[in-house]
Amino acid sequence: MYSEDILKRLPAELSGKLETAVLLWMPDPTQRDAKILIDALSPDCIDLEAVTEVRCSQTSLQLQTLKQIYHSTFGTYLEHDIEQQASGDHQKDAKALYKAGEKTLGTDEKVFVKIFSERSNAQLIAINTCYHDMYDGSLKRVIKKETSGLFEHALLTILQCAENPAKYFAKVLYKSMQDLGTNDTTLIRVIVTRTEINM
Repeated sequence: MYSEDILKRLPAELSGKLETAVLLWMPDPTQRDAKILIDALSPDCIDLEAVTEVRCSQTSLQLQTLKQIYHSTFGTYLEHDIEQQASGDHQKDAKALYKAGEKTLGTDEKVFVKIFSERSNAQLIAINTCYHDMYDGSLKRVIKKETSGLFEHALLTILQCAENPAKYFAKVLYKSMQDLGTNDTTLIRVIVTRTEINM
């Protein structure tokens, strides 16, 4: 109607956190997630918790679409960028888990990776219920006991999003507003990305 791109007009009319929130709101959800990921994987400001949150809260189909959009938009593969920015931490966590698990506690992190990456949300919930019934303990407790760092965070995010994504994101929001200063990036990201899903 006005021969003008609204995405170019908005920055001229808005500023600060409101501008950040509105501009994050404008793209379709998959484009928005791709933008969040490219920003979170920037060497200047790596935010692996944001990467984990976006990747681990999606279904396999959503993730496949996201990978395609990420590649077509930025000309690079999502998995490659994650590996470039996060491989050191993930490998360190995996090696620590391997040494602690197989050598002393009998934990095999490959089993965790296989189950958590290949099972649906409903299957993970059923597995958690069976585990609790059989061994009188939750998978959440086992993850906290047997893993650490970003690997622990990824497994807990997958499990909690399978069980109750609204509760998980409520905790993320609460945590973002608890310390001396609000973590505006997390607050805006969660509100914008979850508003039409389960806000």
